[in-house]
Amino acid sequence: MHPDPVRQSASSGAHPPDLSLVIVTYRSADVIGACLDSVGAAGGVSREVFVVDNASADGTAEIVRTGHPAVRLIANAENRGFAAANNQAIPLCRGRYLFFLNPDAVLDGPCLETALRFMDGHPKIGLAGTKVVYPDGAPQETISLRYPGEKHAAGELAGLAGSIACVLGASMIARAELVREIGGFDEDYFLYGEDQELCLQIRRRGYEIGYIAEATVRHIGGHSETDAAAADKWGRKARAEYLFCRKHYRPETVRRIAREDRLKARWRVLTIPLTLPFLRDGVAAREKLVKYRTILETLETIETSGTAGGD
Repeated sequence: MHPDPVRQSASSGAHPPDLSLVIVTYRSADVIGACLDSVGAAGGVSREVFVVDNASADGTAEIVRTGHPAVRLIANAENRGFAAANNQAIPLCRGRYLFFLNPDAVLDGPCLETALRFMDGHPKIGLAGTKVVYPDGAPQETISLRYPGEKHAAGELAGLAGSIACVLGASMIARAELVREIGGFDEDYFLYGEDQELCLQIRRRGYEIGYIAEATVRHIGGHSETDAAAADKWGRKARAEYLFCRKHYRPETVRRIAREDRLKARWRVLTIPLTLPFLRDGVAAREKLVKYRTILETLETIETSGTAGGD
């Protein structure tokens, strides 16, 4: 266990707030100020804000400490991962709802008020994602109707509530008591996959996953991976997906998923280089080549070690 150096500058108050916002940071000095400014400017909702910093070396924690004294700061001595960092704050939250927000996201207008009103009006929804757009307004992919590998797992996830499988974890609101009942985020996931796992557990308890089209967040996207190599990023994502599959599908299904992924990756690794001389801009193709090479390497590592964690 790690001590949680919590700094509470705001008064606890007699009445619990509507929302408890939780923001996990890692090397977020260039974006956390704008994020917290947008939260502070949001009206119509009583709220408390937690920032959990995963040992950033760029002064992120100091920016929060000095520039936003009403925020409750948890400054970790090491990077504990996204799931574990969120779980540090959840027991301290007093709001009826938890709002999980990425540090490279900015709330648009009445986002919090709209999200709160949506959840109050839809008691069957346990968690909902907001609309997420890039800074230029172009929409980001926010909703998924299937879980990793689900197309190969006929009937193994049957009987789940609702039609949405999961939403983008950059901006989502959930019922606090429900999240606590589940036990928070699954800490087997370090980065990537924890939002899918939480959504699945919520659906298994009879609640649906929702989408709030009227609440908008502007998201840079991938900020925590800015300095990481593309191979490292794809490796983390692949390990998280195979971890999900191993948790929820039969062993023969997991082997089938791995076999299909291996065949696809081998084919793409062979064919993508053949197209590069004919492309004006081969950046996207080269990234795909890195992706599929990494998937092959990840599968070999998983099969050798017997692990599939997201770290």
